[in-house]
Amino acid sequence: MKKALIICNAGMSSSLMADKTSAYYKDNNKDIEVDATTVMKADNSIEDGSYDLYLVSPQMKLHFDKLKDLADKNNREILQIPADCYSPIKTGIEKLADLIEEAIG
Repeated sequence: MKKALIICNAGMSSSLMADKTSAYYKDNNKDIEVDATTVMKADNSIEDGSYDLYLVSPQMKLHFDKLKDLADKNNREILQIPADCYSPIKTGIEKLADLIEEAIG
């Protein structure tokens, strides 16, 4: 199973996006799981490498460079989520799912 982690400020919007995207994958018989965490826990998550992909929510754009430096140092894949992929409606979930699949297969 492939795993992706969404990093967000408080984890509320990212938890919703993670749950809906994981459900989308399950409904489409894809073996990908999406979880969420806060920016406060992001460093540990990136360092331990439990995920195949790390995603930074649009509202956390100011933190992206710092998190990317840490990800690069630990040989981890990290992406900034575009705003159009971060909406809990069908098209937003599909766009986020496509972004994840393109990055981790």
